[in-house]
Amino acid sequence: MMKSICWVFLVTLLGTSACSTPKANKDNDNSRKSLKIMAYNIHHANPPSEAGVIDIDAIAQVIQKEDPDLVALQEVDVFTDRSGKDLHQAQAIADKLGMHYYFAKAIDYQGGYYGNAVLSKFPIEDSIRIELPTLPGVKAEDRSWAGIKVQVDGQSLWFGSTHLDFKTEENNLHQSNTLLKALEQLSIPVIIGGDFNVVPSSKTIALFDKTFQRTCTGECPYTIPMINPTKTIDFLMYRPKGAFQTTNHHVVPEEYASDHRPVVATITIDSL
Repeated sequence: MMKSICWVFLVTLLGTSACSTPKANKDNDNSRKSLKIMAYNIHHANPPSEAGVIDIDAIAQVIQKEDPDLVALQEVDVFTDRSGKDLHQAQAIADKLGMHYYFAKAIDYQGGYYGNAVLSKFPIEDSIRIELPTLPGVKAEDRSWAGIKVQVDGQSLWFGSTHLDFKTEENNLHQSNTLLKALEQLSIPVIIGGDFNVVPSSKTIALFDKTFQRTCTGECPYTIPMINPTKTIDFLMYRPKGAFQTTNHHVVPEEYASDHRPVVATITIDSL
């Protein structure tokens, strides 16, 4: 189902980490005219108020209440010491929701992997992992983009999840440029959800705004911290700008499951 793609060193298929959950086949409805999307940094399913606790159910319940078609997850653990050597968080969440999933590692971590994932009500036709390395000499984590190709309303699109570096603006911009350059090779519409670790007035968001349309560009609800949030660093956006129209954008007032609040948008796909 998932063919190999290689664009120099930027884009690679993750192999055995790319899977789908068969239960989602029952929800293969391509007749819809709108799409509900979510971006959610799940803090490796660790509620900040519960040190050392991994609560997959809490994350799944937050997502289930919103009932999105596509979900971009960040800070996902797979087989790590802290979360459980037998726990694939993306798979576990997908199984609880009856959705397909794809995980793309950013780094090796505690004997397992740490990275981004996407969940989909639609069967996954293809998947790619885009590596977002750090600048030489910068002590920061490599990042990634987890992307899937799906059919919606009879049309193909890419949906992906990313999590950019927070330590330096220069490195954040470097990873952004790497991602945007790789995405230029995708000829069909692209939707991104993620934790960009920058505010709307940043150089990074200005860079994405050149080719992507954010689902909220005015006074947008804050996303972090989860209690009394003070800034917005989580975004949903799409390209080309005329491919969709945003009909709703909101932030879920969730205060337990993660240190971020989820971002949700409904977009029309009539012009896709």
